[in-house]
Amino acid sequence: MRKLIGWNLMSLDGYFEGETPWDLAFHMAAWGEDMRNYALSLGEETDFIVFGRKTYEGMAAYWPEATEEPEIKAYMNTKPKGVASRTLSEATWNNTRILKDAVSELTAMKAQEGKAIFIFGSAELQQEMLEAGLMDELRVCVAPVLLGRGNPLFKPGSEKPLSLIEARPVDTGAVILRYSVGR
Repeated sequence: MRKLIGWNLMSLDGYFEGETPWDLAFHMAAWGEDMRNYALSLGEETDFIVFGRKTYEGMAAYWPEATEEPEIKAYMNTKPKGVASRTLSEATWNNTRILKDAVSELTAMKAQEGKAIFIFGSAELQQEMLEAGLMDELRVCVAPVLLGRGNPLFKPGSEKPLSLIEARPVDTGAVILRYSVGR
């Protein structure tokens, strides 16, 4: 049985983006050699990456033409991917399929053999999967910055028991937290 794992980055005060969509400049406070190596290891752990529609659109616009991080670019462009969307009619990014009913399709995928399924970013999708009881693990990199305002990673009503698996500081002062999600 495969695991469904959420991966995201947030400020110390809990925001995954600033006040406007894709306001992610604070991510650079966490980025360094340790985070680069961790990002590469995520590519080795997964054989399917899932995005919500908004995150998919941003990633699909960035990664095919990215000039930095060729190793990360390679797996982002070649790994099989899914975009959870009830409104998209086509997904043009390489190796992407549309998941019209993400809960049922990810439930079926989890029952199959394979590596972990990762949800990258996509706070709304992660919230939906938490509420559906499908998330097995949450991984959050806490950047050493206070934003003061923005879009919170976890929304009201997200109550779930978590058990700490690992807390790993990285070279920039950020901390990667891994939690198993209680049922």
